[in-house]
Amino acid sequence: MARRRSDTHRLIRWLWTSRRIDARLARTALLPVSALWWTWMRSRRVAYARGWFPVHDLPLPAVAVGNLTVGGSGKTPIAMWIARYYAERGFTPGILLRGYGGGDEAKIHARNLPAAHVVADPDRVAAAERALARGANVLVLDDAYQRLDLRPDLNVLVVSAETTRAVDWPLPAGPWREGWDALDRADAVIVTRKRASREAAEGLAAELRAKIRGPVALAYLGLARLEGLVSARSMAPAALSGRRVVAASAIADPEGFVAQTKATGAAVQVATWKDHHEYRQEDIAWLAHAARRADHVVITEKDAVKLRDHWPSDAPEPLVAVLDLTWEEGGDAIAVALDAVVTPPEGL
Repeated sequence: MARRRSDTHRLIRWLWTSRRIDARLARTALLPVSALWWTWMRSRRVAYARGWFPVHDLPLPAVAVGNLTVGGSGKTPIAMWIARYYAERGFTPGILLRGYGGGDEAKIHARNLPAAHVVADPDRVAAAERALARGANVLVLDDAYQRLDLRPDLNVLVVSAETTRAVDWPLPAGPWREGWDALDRADAVIVTRKRASREAAEGLAAELRAKIRGPVALAYLGLARLEGLVSARSMAPAALSGRRVVAASAIADPEGFVAQTKATGAAVQVATWKDHHEYRQEDIAWLAHAARRADHVVITEKDAVKLRDHWPSDAPEPLVAVLDLTWEEGGDAIAVALDAVVTPPEGL
C-alpha cells in the first residue's frame, strides 16, 4: 500500500526537534523572523498591561483554556472536559472558539456535548453574548490564552510534556507562541501527555510549580476505545493487535496519534495531511481504497467530523480513536478552581 505523508509535518518535526547541524542552521536562518515575532508578542503584552488597548469583561463566568506552543497540547480535550464538568453539575456551558480551519473543534464539541451552546466566532465578546442569549450560564473559551483583550475569571494553561522534545525557540524557528514569562497570566496549569513518560510529565510539572501561584495538574490523554465512523459500534483498542492498520490524520500532532495506535500492537502504516485539512474527493477515495486493502483505517475525532457525512457506503468504515482524559495528579485542585468560578444554579 502507498505510504502517504505530509511533507509539512516532516519538515516541521525536523526543524523543531532535530539537533543535526542542518536543522540548527535552518533555525538560525529563521532567527530574524523569530525575533520579530518575539518583539511583537512582548510589545502586545506591554500595550495591554499599560491600558493602551481595551480589555473586555465577559457577560458570564468564564474559563479560558490555551497553550504556549503551536498545536497538539490537548487544549481542546481539556476544554471539553471542563465544559462537561460544568454540565454534569447542572450548568449550561457556552463553548467559544475562533472557528479556524472549517470549525473542526466546534463540530467535535457539538457532537460530544450536545447540551452545550457552541459558538465559533473570532469576536469572542460577540460570541459570548450569543451564548448568553441561547441560555448559557458559564463560558469555556477554547484556545484563548493569547486573548489579552478578554478578562476571564480563570486562565488555564495547557502544556504538553511532548514539547520538552522541541527546541525552546519562538515561531517560526521553534513552536513557541510565547515563552515561560507568559506563565504570569496562568491561574492553573495542566501538563498533558500522550506518548511522553509519566516521569517526564512529573519533571515538567515540578518546574512549573515553582513558577506559578495556582495548581499544577497532570493529565494523560490515552486511547479509550475505537468507534465505527458511521455505526458508532465500540471496539476495544486491543482488538487492533496484530492487525494491518492505516493511521490517517490531519492534526497538529500526528506523531502522538500514531504512537498510541502502534501501542495497541497493530502493524501501522501512516497517512497524514496538514492540520485542518479539508478532505477532497480524491483524499476520501484514497482512504476508502486503504480501508479495503488494510484490516482497518483508524482516524481521529477531528478527522471524523469531516469524513462522516462523505464516507462511501460501499467501503469499510474507519475506526475513530476516542481519547479519554485521566487525571494522574492534581485533578481535585482543578475542580476546586472551576467551582470557584461559578455560583450553583438556583435549586441545586
